[in-house]
Amino acid sequence: MKLSKLSQLVLVAAIGLIAASLLSACLIVTIDYVYVACSASTSAGSAGQIQIFAADAESGALRQVDSIVSSGGTSPVALAVTSDYANLYVANQGNNSVVHFAIAYDGSLTEKDSITTATTPVSIAVNNANTYLYVVSGSTSATLTEYALSSGTIGSAAATEPLTLPAPYAGDTMLPTAVNVLVDNDAVYAIAYDKSAYNPGGTTTSNANPGWLFGFSVGSGGALTAVSGSPYQAGVKPSAIASDPTNRFVFVTDFASNELIGYNVQSGDALSFQVSGPYKTGNQPSSVTIDPRGIYIYLSNSLDSTVSAYTISLPTGTPSTVVNATSSTSNSTDTDPVSIIVDPSLGRYVYTANYLGDSISGFRLNPNTGSLSATELTPYPTGANPTALAAVPHGNHAVQVVTP
Repeated sequence: MKLSKLSQLVLVAAIGLIAASLLSACLIVTIDYVYVACSASTSAGSAGQIQIFAADAESGALRQVDSIVSSGGTSPVALAVTSDYANLYVANQGNNSVVHFAIAYDGSLTEKDSITTATTPVSIAVNNANTYLYVVSGSTSATLTEYALSSGTIGSAAATEPLTLPAPYAGDTMLPTAVNVLVDNDAVYAIAYDKSAYNPGGTTTSNANPGWLFGFSVGSGGALTAVSGSPYQAGVKPSAIASDPTNRFVFVTDFASNELIGYNVQSGDALSFQVSGPYKTGNQPSSVTIDPRGIYIYLSNSLDSTVSAYTISLPTGTPSTVVNATSSTSNSTDTDPVSIIVDPSLGRYVYTANYLGDSISGFRLNPNTGSLSATELTPYPTGANPTALAAVPHGNHAVQVVTP
């Protein structure tokens, strides 16, 4: 049977569209898997989820892959991955647990083991050697606990350190907010604020400085020893902490004062304030990250629903504000960003988890200037109230790392 000329044209067009769509699908190259913890769900009966997204190499756009995974508890608030990207850990406040998942090559997760913490977990971190997991916990006190890791499995506590102030403020109520480990595994830093001195809307009983940073050197067998000068003042309400890949600088966001505080790492892992700081941020900075090259700092401002970007002076560590292509120093996200990451494979994309927006916002990172521009189709819908992000590379992607 012969087709009319019009029918032939329609057939050819249809075949062309199918071929184009197949070709486009083939050109989608995943560079990272991005994990987001949601403290609630739009589906009934779930209050702890991990969603998995694939990041496209060309656009940075996210698409959900694989099934939603239970976080192993309720109200997950923090995620951490090992440096070999084989293991993911999630801290659940609802049942005081930290749950370990194995990460497959396709980004899928398999629950392996878990621990129950004595007090409510707030933040977690894994050292670069993948030998210790650090947990800061407490809703009426602050504690840093170090757990041994063996091939990703969480073991017993190797060390426990209460985060308390020296006299005359030893009885003050300290609340932890975040923890960070230097890349060389030599030191761990935790931040907390003094509720006895800073309690908006409530009573206070202390005139101590409200915000503090606690530093510990890590010795043989995981022994923790307070570094010289610890604890250090850290503004009013420190909310997040990050260190650079060269182990020379530590940065803390102050949620109450809208500032970024910089510290230089000295001999013996002691810290000294960067004399040019603190540095201005947006309103209520909630999370901070440093790109894999150690060149740029990005932080989320929860009240403004923005991301601020800074370049790092390699000799001094001093941050300088980055202006984007629209001549603005801020980059808009969906509502209430509370977690921020840079993709670990190429270091070309920045993502925020937006707690009230129920979404992830994406940005393309200009590696020459550090400026940001929105990725395609951002923001990307998530479950309700996303609280934390983590990412692992897919495939063999190299990142340029700055050396001291």
